[in-house]
Amino acid sequence: MARRLPSNPPNLPGFAFIRVLGSGGFADVFLYEQNMPRRLVAVKVLLAEVVNDDLRQMFQAEANLMAQLSSHPSILTVYQASVAADGRPYLVMEYCSATLGQRYRAVQLPIAEVLSTGVRIASAVETAHRQGVLHRDIKPSNILTTAYGHPVLSDFGIAATLGEAEANDNVGLSIPWSAPEVLHDDVSGSVASEVWSLGATVYSLLAGRSPFEVPGGDNASAQLMARIDKARLVPTGRVDAPMSLERVLARAMSRRPSDRQASVLEFIRDLQSVEEELGLPQTPIEVAMDDWALATAVDADDRTRISGIHASDDVGSRRRRRAASRNVATAASADSRLHESGTGRGRPSPPSARRLAWGISIVATLLVALVAAGAYVVIQSNRSIPVVTDVQGTFDGTAVTFTWNDPGLADGDAYIVTVGGTAWPMQREPVFAVNADDGDRVCASITVTRDGKSGKPSAQRCVDVDEAG
Repeated sequence: MARRLPSNPPNLPGFAFIRVLGSGGFADVFLYEQNMPRRLVAVKVLLAEVVNDDLRQMFQAEANLMAQLSSHPSILTVYQASVAADGRPYLVMEYCSATLGQRYRAVQLPIAEVLSTGVRIASAVETAHRQGVLHRDIKPSNILTTAYGHPVLSDFGIAATLGEAEANDNVGLSIPWSAPEVLHDDVSGSVASEVWSLGATVYSLLAGRSPFEVPGGDNASAQLMARIDKARLVPTGRVDAPMSLERVLARAMSRRPSDRQASVLEFIRDLQSVEEELGLPQTPIEVAMDDWALATAVDADDRTRISGIHASDDVGSRRRRRAASRNVATAASADSRLHESGTGRGRPSPPSARRLAWGISIVATLLVALVAAGAYVVIQSNRSIPVVTDVQGTFDGTAVTFTWNDPGLADGDAYIVTVGGTAWPMQREPVFAVNADDGDRVCASITVTRDGKSGKPSAQRCVDVDEAG
């Protein structure tokens, strides 16, 4: 089927047309130069032949969604939306000169870049989910790269609210990155299907191909759908990809939604654990907090800064001491002026040494209390991530099972189980099983992770299979 020619670019006041960027099923994208402020922008314009009330509403919904979400550092920025003189709606967006969809098939992307991109794009998806929005078209070609090399998620054209997605409306599908239940029309989208698409996207960036694509084989839509339905995922083939990463992706692309990571946030933390295993800088989670959470975070930060009083040369400490001295001096000066003026029914007595010493002692007591509070905050911060202390291991003839008691996990916490130096994907249950043969010695340690940071690992527990069987 021949590709259609792009439509004529509309005449937009304040913008000068430069060239065509791309064409899709419902819209064309053009490069314009905006006059004020002067900058290059991408303008997405609906095709005249498809413009109807339904498409116009969908386009308006996309504009509103992108405007709500584009403050996120990993979501493409929308500058404005309007209707051209010829009646075609258009969006004016940030211009990105490159897409990962162009790069990942041409060159092998560094594993550090793939993991960082995965965390950032997944953070954008998690942020959308928290606002009740599904993207429903996550794939490499919808990840653009800004002029500063930052990946951003684009094209919310078939996005829907979480509730609306349960109604199986007809949407365009990008088959290689669509979950089995979406291909079967069980749902048009869900959090679980977005986890699948994120896993498929990260897999693609690693392997240079989509997950169920056979190099040199039959990759028609029907064949791809049949392979996705069977869910027999072949490893990426990257020698620098650890088995823990292969397991994270395999779990994300499990055929049954219940077997996948329970949320995009859990998928993010799995990728972060792989970064930690490889000794890479951990990409921060970029998820917007509610106002109350932000206020709590600011308060906690303020309390933590009190710990600076410990340092004898700390600037804040010196300022507080100078302020305290000024307060004492001001009080003494006021008493002195009052004494000299002779106001009142008699001349007030000069400030006594006892009163001055009493004032200084109060200031000193307050400073000591602040130091103690700072020390308490620092100690509590260091102790905030619980530690597993009671790991037990048994062998049942085929597998070694490690169990432990919950040390006090909070919402969002997870366990990282390390066996033989290999960290497995994060989990919430205090039990872990691994296959073993007679003669094996299987050793495991458990670490609690919280907000992307790992606590102290447990003591290693080893099971000698030949003795335990």
